[in-house]
Amino acid sequence: MIGASESIVTLNGPARTLLGSAEIGRHYITALRQPGLLDAIEQSITTRSKRTARYLSSEAGRETTWSVAVAPVDLEEGTVTFLTFEDISAKEEAGQMRRDFVANVSHELRTPLTALLGFIETLAGAARNDPEAQARFLGIMRREAERMSRLVQDLLSLSRVEQDERVRPTERVDLRAIIEGSASALEPFSEEVGSTIDLQLPEDPVLLPGDADQLRQVFVNLIENGLKYGKDGGCVTVRLTTSDRDPSLRGPGARVDVIDDGEGIDHFHIARLTERFYRVDSHRSREMGGTGLGLAIVKHIVNRHRGRLRISSEKGEGSRFSVILPLTF
Repeated sequence: MIGASESIVTLNGPARTLLGSAEIGRHYITALRQPGLLDAIEQSITTRSKRTARYLSSEAGRETTWSVAVAPVDLEEGTVTFLTFEDISAKEEAGQMRRDFVANVSHELRTPLTALLGFIETLAGAARNDPEAQARFLGIMRREAERMSRLVQDLLSLSRVEQDERVRPTERVDLRAIIEGSASALEPFSEEVGSTIDLQLPEDPVLLPGDADQLRQVFVNLIENGLKYGKDGGCVTVRLTTSDRDPSLRGPGARVDVIDDGEGIDHFHIARLTERFYRVDSHRSREMGGTGLGLAIVKHIVNRHRGRLRISSEKGEGSRFSVILPLTF
């Protein structure tokens, strides 16, 4: 609270922690040095009306944003100005995430849409009577349309996964069969790129609580990535093991390692691989048909299953993506 003499008359504990140098008896300008907040206080004192402002601070290396309500309060000893600080950092971060997401989606759609519009204009004009050019342009237009379709499908999939993330799956599924089915579905693609899939699975079924469709999506994504970014004519190894006590789960768990023999990933990329639209090599990813959402979807599915996703890689030595799932909840 700021008194009639414009000095600080009351501070609670959190305010002392936030403001640091603020002390009772000092002029408020010495403690609140940010122009926007000072202007709000001055206007509130002058007009005896409520004002709001923002106050920015840094705590443990993290930027925090506070919404400050400034209002006059009539007491027996006179009118004081009361300041209330509310931490709105989480709201600000969520808003920024939404803005970034919209910007990324717009960017991903803009390129194929621009290409399509350009080719349509060409086909309607200069290439109207050129069958060879028409065939070539229509092929490119089909690829660009398929790229947009994949992006929309992944966005819908990500939305569904996020919606269900807090709902634990209850049905028991056979993880071994799911991995076999995922690898079988990718056999045509592995033949196309000239690579092989080496399955190292136990003989017996591995039962755990899970959503079979979502888990299949996880392993199709990881194995397909291994085939795309592995060595030409290389091998993607898929290894399933179980343990009575996995250290990361503190209980019985199943671990699936998807290992490729590609170029590897620099360490500074690894922490961001599961972010939406984050790509190590944007051009190559788009050429391969990637949307930049696959690992984000994997992360949310693994979280729903109360599991862990681990990524390790060395340049020139390939990458290992490990999914660790609890055998019981």
